[in-house]
Amino acid sequence: MITDNELASRLEVSVSTVRLDRALMGVPELRERIRSMAQDAMSRLKSLRPSEVIGDLLELEPDKWALSVLRTAKDMAFRFTDIVSDNYVYAQAGSIAVAAINAASAIIASMRGQYSGHAHVGDVLIARAKVGVNHDGRKIVSVRTKAGDREIFVGRFIIEVIEH
Repeated sequence: MITDNELASRLEVSVSTVRLDRALMGVPELRERIRSMAQDAMSRLKSLRPSEVIGDLLELEPDKWALSVLRTAKDMAFRFTDIVSDNYVYAQAGSIAVAAINAASAIIASMRGQYSGHAHVGDVLIARAKVGVNHDGRKIVSVRTKAGDREIFVGRFIIEVIEH
């Protein structure tokens, strides 16, 4: 999930070396990898329309787990700061919690969460959802969101499946 530039910096090699090695191994560039993963995940999405998912849904195993990535931008920040509004962090977590449910329609019945840090403009937020037990017709979904190596949000969502 990192760019050629980030990988080159971490490995202390040139970007051209990373690109050459990636090409020799048959690994597509980041955008193509993400596009391919997103298409596969979206084909399994049932509980939301693709436009309702906040961020890019990269992986989805319905009723088991899901992975989403959100690239932050200046228009997401509080005025006069580079701190991303918590609304975006929660929206990504809530949408991936619902997306992880294998049902035609589902909503958040309740949520308990805690912020343990802040995202900054330019951070890439990675949210992982894990579907837990089914309790009284509701599913419990745990979501953890990281900005880089820092965990910034942990939430426990109770998702209710809506019968039509």
